Amino acid sequence: MELDDSITIVLDNHELLSSVCGANDGNLKLIESVLGGRITARGNEIRLQGAGPNGRERFKSVMDNLIAVVRDGEQPSPAYIRTLASATGIAAAASDTSAREATPVYETSADFFRDAMIQIPHGFGRVYPRGRNQALYVLGMRSHDISFCIGPAGTGKTFLAVAESLRLVLAKEARKLVLTRPVVEAGESLGFLPGDLAQKINPYLRPLYDAMEALVPFEVIRRMEENHVIEIAPLAYMRGRSLNNAVVILDEAQNTTKEQMKMFLTRIGEGSRAIITGDITQIDLPRRVDSGLMHAVSILSDVEGLYFAYLHTGDVVRNPLIKKIIQAYDKQKKTE
Repeated sequence: MELDDSITIVLDNHELLSSVCGANDGNLKLIESVLGGRITARGNEIRLQGAGPNGRERFKSVMDNLIAVVRDGEQPSPAYIRTLASATGIAAAASDTSAREATPVYETSADFFRDAMIQIPHGFGRVYPRGRNQALYVLGMRSHDISFCIGPAGTGKTFLAVAESLRLVLAKEARKLVLTRPVVEAGESLGFLPGDLAQKINPYLRPLYDAMEALVPFEVIRRMEENHVIEIAPLAYMRGRSLNNAVVILDEAQNTTKEQMKMFLTRIGEGSRAIITGDITQIDLPRRVDSGLMHAVSILSDVEGLYFAYLHTGDVVRNPLIKKIIQAYDKQKKTE
């Protein structure tokens, strides 16, 4: 019920109340720091006072989401709670055309973030986007056969691509997962590295495997490899292939040449999806060699059916220091 400048949420049992509030009411303190006002928990009630009409509406949306998530057995992270409380609530407010095309209208931020949640069969738990831009990225991957994600280090572009790809493959919506990445050599040729081709390229694909190991048990990954559900495909060896009924991740795409990017995009066959990720601030190509990712963005941004997601420094989800480091480098670059 609502009284004056307050809103009260009534829960039906104390165990649910405890989980929603978090240890030492930590979840409520996070919400309070974002919405303002004062949140108190007494008996089986949680009450917000002094946040104004907009704050009350957002508070109800956040609480509805938390209650639903906790009932499903999840323990939402502080980052997720902070993101949910910070959300404006209506996904239709997306500013770019591709986001509007990819995203239906949602009545509340709770519905928006719940729809963008990734549930991986046999995974460790649900994966929630930690911001509006990440949520739009997930929804864009689901609604388009070819998706691009451009953003700085630590914004979750590779992690979310791997999570959504694992969901598709383990839910039997795709036959296999293909991992590829341009090999930009730094004084050491693949030909001189020990082992077979897969072993030679494995170090380049380590970030993708790190993401997989954080999402599903190692035994699941090993079984997928044994059954050839996971395929390592060096970019240089993909010419002439047609990838059907697969999910293909091209990571570090800023280090592709224009010719490599065109070759890759034309490999995508029937029933397949491609996810291309890259950071255009970290191009390792020789000078006077154009980045295939930047070229693709410039000539394909108006092509219907492609999705472009852009993540920014504000979307960094690693150690908070990473955001400060990126900002410092960006500031220094502007003064050069």
